[in-house]
Amino acid sequence: MVIGFDAKRALANYTGLGNYSRYVINNLSTCCPEHSYRLYAPKDIHHPNLDVLRQQENVKFIFPQGFNKLTSSLWRTRNIISDLVRDEVQLFHGLSNEIPIGLKKAGICSIVTIHDVIFLRYPGYYKPIDRAIYLKKMRYACREADHIVTVSDSTRRDVIDYFGVNPQKISVIYQGCNDSFHNTAKTEKKNEVKTKYGLPEKFILNVGTIEARKNLLLAVKALLHVDADIHLVAVGKETAYTEQVKSFVVQNHLESRVHILTGVPLSDLPAIYQSAQLFVYPSFYEGFGIPVIEALYSDIPVIAAVGSCLLEAGGHHSVYVSPENEKALAEEITKILSNEALREKMIAAGKKYVFRFDDQFLSQQMIQLYQSMLK
Repeated sequence: MVIGFDAKRALANYTGLGNYSRYVINNLSTCCPEHSYRLYAPKDIHHPNLDVLRQQENVKFIFPQGFNKLTSSLWRTRNIISDLVRDEVQLFHGLSNEIPIGLKKAGICSIVTIHDVIFLRYPGYYKPIDRAIYLKKMRYACREADHIVTVSDSTRRDVIDYFGVNPQKISVIYQGCNDSFHNTAKTEKKNEVKTKYGLPEKFILNVGTIEARKNLLLAVKALLHVDADIHLVAVGKETAYTEQVKSFVVQNHLESRVHILTGVPLSDLPAIYQSAQLFVYPSFYEGFGIPVIEALYSDIPVIAAVGSCLLEAGGHHSVYVSPENEKALAEEITKILSNEALREKMIAAGKKYVFRFDDQFLSQQMIQLYQSMLK
């Protein structure tokens, strides 16, 4: 098969949608090397996260010819079709909630991955113009794509509810995490990151963009109700919401116990996970929750929030609390950290559960879907 991908996010985004795009393409090109993969992006960007893709013989990058910065979005939306026809692409996969216009007319089979509809469930987190653009693109993609992939059953239900899509048109195919989380970091590496980032001896960990939806403030508030020797390390990109978190930290004299780390490279992240005693993820809503998977691979127990898809990511062995109840979160933190037998039981169950996110298994699911669409 010759498979085309919308690779804009794979090249330009190094968080959620970009990570997903690179994960899917990397896995398919490695686990299913007999197929050809064409990556279409508005412009070339060089970044270490792309090195593996560039080394794959069955992967080719395609960029617009004759388009400038202002018109490259037009190429991605419409003019890309002529390139897909020229390259004999049989199936096009829109990896980030949208597909170009005109695929059906060109006779090209299409699949779109819908990650979440948070902009509809929690519109207050988004600007009105952004909501309007997201809605227009997603509605078109859900209507025109031959098939839809969602990254969780929770998102599948949302797509059915909000866009009236026939359930038969949707497949749930999960996302795993970067291979680096599958391996145990050496003691030297753990000591290196502890020194580099000034990590405390005993800490709970949160990873993700520091924004209101992800609700880091709840974890900070929980510190007021647990032993004073427990610290919180938060790793992620800062937003305006970070100032709200920092203000609470100062007002409640928690400066010595809350450690916010930004710009942490992927090469250091597994060792940070594996140095933590517990992972907390009190997000109000997620499309899936990859940091939970990273934590399970890192052999640390997880406390997440109820209300979205995090149960799918963390499994029944993990613990779930209301994203608005810091005392409940504190109680669970204390219970797990004070009971080593419980902690070890959660870690062992996590090891078994996380196998469902195996790269080979997920790649075979995707390829089988592609093949079924082209029959």
